[in-house]
Amino acid sequence: MVNYRNMKRPHFADNEIYHVYNRGVEKRDIFRDDADRLRFIHDLFEFNDRDAAFNVQYYFNKQSMEVQPQYIKYNERKPRKLLVEILAFCLMPNHYHLLLRQRSSKGITQFMQKLGTGYTMYFNKKYERVGSLCQGRFKAVHVNQEAHFIHIPYYIHLNPLDLIAPEWRDREIKNLDKAIKFLENYRWSSYLDYIGKKNFPSVTQRGFLLRFFEGPKEYRKSMLNWLKELDVEGMKDLLLE
Repeated sequence: MVNYRNMKRPHFADNEIYHVYNRGVEKRDIFRDDADRLRFIHDLFEFNDRDAAFNVQYYFNKQSMEVQPQYIKYNERKPRKLLVEILAFCLMPNHYHLLLRQRSSKGITQFMQKLGTGYTMYFNKKYERVGSLCQGRFKAVHVNQEAHFIHIPYYIHLNPLDLIAPEWRDREIKNLDKAIKFLENYRWSSYLDYIGKKNFPSVTQRGFLLRFFEGPKEYRKSMLNWLKELDVEGMKDLLLE
């Protein structure tokens, strides 16, 4: 894996794809409960806009799971001017992964600044703390080879296995059925939306990857095949942890 303390952040170019990562200061948890995770997912949606944040109060429509503002009808909101396409995401207790494609000049930098500031303000107020929440500036690596591009969404979506089967990083799974069931019930990533189970559909822009992987059924099939093979070693230069 990359020694990110010594790595230089790439120059962010429009329409290019980047694996973005950050974790809590001193590896502390930055998501303590489901309310925190929902708030961060809301922020992924709300701050992905060239305009100022529209609304810091929100709820999730229980039928569509769309992020919706509390005080106006969703269809009355102006369309967002996206800073980035959020191709994939995963939240873990003390860190998060994002797969982003820049849509506008300096879009990734602006989005990550808004996201980091907004969520830190929420977290510090809730838990009555001060100071930085994450360990310095976010880390990023350019995904510029097709071989890497094919594998990085799988890696991001497999991260939750650290919670029940950390041996997966050593290229072994003791109970494959248990691992698959866990992944398909883990709400805090974009995986469910990619396999056709509506979870947080408004947050990610999935069309590009789903065209590449030929739809939800094929994505699930190829993801499970990759889980069996666990080719983590072949993409270690993209893993920012």
